[in-house]
Amino acid sequence: MVNIIRVRDQKELINTAALRFTDAIVAAQNPGGGVHGDGVARVVLTGGGAGIGLLRQLADLDYAARRQGDQFPALSVDWSRVHVFFGDERNVPVDHPDSNEGQAREALLNHVGIPEANIHGYGLGALPMEEAARAYAETLSEHAPHGFDLHLLGMGGEGHINSLFPHSAATAEAERLVTVVNDSPKPPAERLTLTLPAIRRAKRVWLLVSGAEKAEAAKHVADGSPAADWPASGAQGAEETLLFLAEDAAALL
Repeated sequence: MVNIIRVRDQKELINTAALRFTDAIVAAQNPGGGVHGDGVARVVLTGGGAGIGLLRQLADLDYAARRQGDQFPALSVDWSRVHVFFGDERNVPVDHPDSNEGQAREALLNHVGIPEANIHGYGLGALPMEEAARAYAETLSEHAPHGFDLHLLGMGGEGHINSLFPHSAATAEAERLVTVVNDSPKPPAERLTLTLPAIRRAKRVWLLVSGAEKAEAAKHVADGSPAADWPASGAQGAEETLLFLAEDAAALL
């Protein structure tokens, strides 16, 4: 079941999601917390305007918490106990403007105390795409064998999430956690992506959606339309699925 959180605009969406993110990750970092019971949070990041905006807001919150110091303690994420993964990646170098990992590093990861070993990028370019997909599946098996505490998602106007587009083989994938996309309708065509089975291994799945062009897709997600037609409908968390909707994207609800 999808629970909808309606907000005024993208700015309010980002602020609301950032506060909820902090609460969820701090809870996962309690002793014995998280899906692995080790007090370490495992999070899948997303790109897009709202996704990267959220990461910038998290960096700002982390900076503000550190400025307050111990005299005025604030609820804050211990980034040394967070592992981050990426919902998808284009076949470009990390320093390319289209790289999701590169954007996440610039917005958040370069500014908080997260160990480099806890940032799990796809490392594209070193291996053929199929081998890179297998390697990333092994990364998930090693560092997130029981899934994720939170999977963040953006959504396109046609309902795509990660690089799972309508009526595609990647969206139909029912077993593999990572798959190759060679024909993305949005350039660049070559990508790696987490699949719906991977997304469903997350305790929490949050979709961050703003923009009037996404209103039709948002309605289909809310209505539970077939994932083959509207991939975002297939994004379900094991315990929680939240659809953060700015008013312009909620126009048809």
